[in-house]
Amino acid sequence: QVQVVESGGVSVQAGGSLRLSCAASGGTFSSYVHAMGWFRQAPGKEREVIATISRSGGTTDYADSVKGRFTISRENAKNTVYLQMNNLKPEDTAVYYCAARAPQNARGASMPNEYAYWGQGTQVTVSS
Repeated sequence: QVQVVESGGVSVQAGGSLRLSCAASGGTFSSYVHAMGWFRQAPGKEREVIATISRSGGTTDYADSVKGRFTISRENAKNTVYLQMNNLKPEDTAVYYCAARAPQNARGASMPNEYAYWGQGTQVTVSS
């Protein structure tokens, strides 16, 4: 059974930086065949995509709200995906989720229902 586990969420001051990690394992999971995405969900809001990365790592995409501040990357040999977050703002406060697409999809996608495996989320709180 595939497991996805996020880590790295903490409370930080506005303007600070964080790096989230997402480790996947189990079942037939192989990082080389799964496109990945980072989502976030703030209280009272819908879950939104913020960054995606193709299974090769060659293609990335970002939500306008984080473009230029966040960077998604992956180390396939470690089955790990990262989200580097710089210049954090209070509006970045949310639970951050990592998700993996089914193997037949080479690129990331923007809708949550296009992902097959999800982590439990990690809380990021940005104070002003």
